Amino acid sequence: LFGFAITNEINNVDIAILDHSKDVETQKIIDKIKSSPYFKIENQIDTEKDIESEFKKGKVKAVLIFETNFSKNLETKKVATIQAVTDATEPNVANTVANYIGALIQNDQLQKNRLTSSQIKVEVQSRMFYNPELKSVFNFVPGVMTVILMLVSAMMTSISITREKELGTMEILLVSPLKPFQVIIGKVFPYIFLSIVNAIVILVLGFFVFKMPINGSLFLLMFESILFILSALSLGILISTISDSQQTAMMLSLMGLMLPVIILSGFIFPISSMPMPMQVISNIIPAKWFIIIVKAIMLKGVGIHYIWKETLVLVGMTIFFIALSIKKYKIRLE
Repeated sequence: LFGFAITNEINNVDIAILDHSKDVETQKIIDKIKSSPYFKIENQIDTEKDIESEFKKGKVKAVLIFETNFSKNLETKKVATIQAVTDATEPNVANTVANYIGALIQNDQLQKNRLTSSQIKVEVQSRMFYNPELKSVFNFVPGVMTVILMLVSAMMTSISITREKELGTMEILLVSPLKPFQVIIGKVFPYIFLSIVNAIVILVLGFFVFKMPINGSLFLLMFESILFILSALSLGILISTISDSQQTAMMLSLMGLMLPVIILSGFIFPISSMPMPMQVISNIIPAKWFIIIVKAIMLKGVGIHYIWKETLVLVGMTIFFIALSIKKYKIRLE
């Protein structure tokens, strides 16, 4: 998995085109980009006002802007400009995308100059949206927050419930008048409180120490954080129902949760550059959707109308994990 996932290369990155010129030369460059395995043209936009709305949707990672009179400038001034605007909520990806675009266009222009013996030049200017200084902390605060919440919520919950089985105290709980859901709520409630405190501490440190902006609704951010905590807790409960020992629960949590969070959530490695099977598998990782939500709220300042799909995915996963846990919860010892 690491061999496929750990890569600084990019593939099939969705980009949009804003062509003010719409002439032969711009079309040639667009066709060249279309034929590249690195980029996929997702959309053609009409005005610069549409750029931010494209980025807020979360699919497009860059917008190429061709200046007015592109061909004419090449003929008369021998210089024309393309602006590459990138979504820098993932600074490493944004920097790589801008470099790839620049290299692709420059190489194409060098080849044309050799064939025609001309000295025309296409300049590529980079502009970063949301994170103009390319601060890596803008990427790591949401990622670390996700890892810590998953660690506290899922791993600690699974170990806590499994410990009851090992110590034999589960027998007392099973013969008590408590219903299964009451036992589970009693075990997970402290971790809900602890996870919320962790989330608040991370956000406070990110804002005041690392200057991480919170451009969106703080209420929406906390709601989404609590939803992710519940999703992670339900996953921890599910692990505890199928584990007979703390060691088993620990291994399942590490192998089944921590490694996928690091590899397949988009925290460190861009998912779009992974092989298609891994991209499909990444959709069942709750952390992937939470990181998208946190970055969208904190950096892009979006509302629920932009992230409702990701929110519904987390809600669906939480309900599924809870239903499966209740079904697998044994009311009698084997």
